[in-house]
Amino acid sequence: MAATDAALTAWFEEHRAFLWGLSYRITASAADADDVVQDTFVRACRHAPDHLDDPRRWLMRIAINLGRDVLRRRKRRAYVGPWLPSPIETDEDESPSFEPVLDGQTLEGRYDLIESVSLAFLQALEALTPSQRAVLLLRDAFDYSAAEVAGVLETTEGNVRIIHMRARRAIEAYERRRTASTPALRARTNDVLRRFVDLLTAGDVSAIEHMLAADAKAITDGGGEFTASHVPIVGAFRVARFFSRLAASRTGSAQVEIRSINGQAAALFDFPQARGRRAPRLMLSIDLDRAGLIANVWVIASSTKLAGIRASRLRRLPRVCLQRGHVPAEEKIVVITGARENRVTRREM
Repeated sequence: MAATDAALTAWFEEHRAFLWGLSYRITASAADADDVVQDTFVRACRHAPDHLDDPRRWLMRIAINLGRDVLRRRKRRAYVGPWLPSPIETDEDESPSFEPVLDGQTLEGRYDLIESVSLAFLQALEALTPSQRAVLLLRDAFDYSAAEVAGVLETTEGNVRIIHMRARRAIEAYERRRTASTPALRARTNDVLRRFVDLLTAGDVSAIEHMLAADAKAITDGGGEFTASHVPIVGAFRVARFFSRLAASRTGSAQVEIRSINGQAAALFDFPQARGRRAPRLMLSIDLDRAGLIANVWVIASSTKLAGIRASRLRRLPRVCLQRGHVPAEEKIVVITGARENRVTRREM
């Protein structure tokens, strides 16, 4: 096919959603994925060959190379505290695949297209080199053969197999604890998250501790912008105490909204009266182990990372204090899920 300007534009529009989904999984950043897709189009226009047999593979190659460059630059930059992926909103009823449907199915491999945008999976990918990350995603998330990946990355099939083996080995810890994403697991995660938020607002440290796995881990990402722990908090008691103290330190009005973020339920906290280095917004997400206990808690406070998450739909906020013993008996905490709004009094918790 001749790579005319009209053809390039048509190919780019046809594959734009797929390129964005691939770029997001590689970079774990919505802003970086936007830049990669835009730069892919610019490079495609500037360096298009006279003839193309497989435009999709060619565009993928450009996007993957740009994504790997993003990862290399990120590794060279200093970051204050733990780094967590940039969250994206996802539909509660549909897969966040961003992948065209072919013959009634999306392309999925070992990790389905919901799991491959989960915070747990994207965080596990941080242990990989840029090349390992690209190969693992193409082989195990998008179900490309080793030969197809070799064609995209312009390397040998044998090299792809070696990189893939090393990538699998690097995320063995994730594999051991992995729970495959299913509608039942997502529903259970939603229920556990609601209970966790209820106990957090009530300040019940003991009950929170009982919801956590013995080796539970909490990671907070303030991006150096807001107060956050610079090291992971490990252990059920330490995690429960950390969140209890976090809740007790917040006074004034607050709002909690449950949304589908990266394929799972997440809680968004808004604090209109936040001051100093206390974040006015927090996103809290959890990951369950096979026993149904909370294995990981992620908190993202960075305003840059939360910029893509739309603001709350409530205009007026109820007055509530998260500190235990300071919630008036009839005070109401607003929890929103989708289009439904639930008002829960302290007596009902």
